[in-house]
Amino acid sequence: MPTPDWSMSYPMTPRSVRLARLHIRRRLTLWNWPGDIDDAVLVTSELVANAVRHGRLPGHEVWLRVAVDEEEKSALTIDVSDPVSEFPVVSQSPSGESGRGLLVVRGVSESLDWFPRSDVGKTVRARLATN
Repeated sequence: MPTPDWSMSYPMTPRSVRLARLHIRRRLTLWNWPGDIDDAVLVTSELVANAVRHGRLPGHEVWLRVAVDEEEKSALTIDVSDPVSEFPVVSQSPSGESGRGLLVVRGVSESLDWFPRSDVGKTVRARLATN
């Protein structure tokens, strides 16, 4: 059986965050993913929101990729790519309403990291275990 893997691009607008949440919930439900789908939706929402807010460049889109690693007990990888090469900073003391997203992602994820893309920008990756 092939490993579940899905990706989609979205415009760099705030509406894309809601659309990405709907798509990830539907996809994981169709796959019958055994992990916490609400956590996966939360992580997706935070990462796409950050990309839309901080990674916007004219003529580019945000990319979402989700894959289940069957060899790692159905661990879920969520990749969000944007065209800005600067890596995010996880603030330990966020101020006001901003700066909390990556702390939330780090709190519910097994791991959180980022890497440069070969063509342009970066990818932020979160992995969720099934527990």
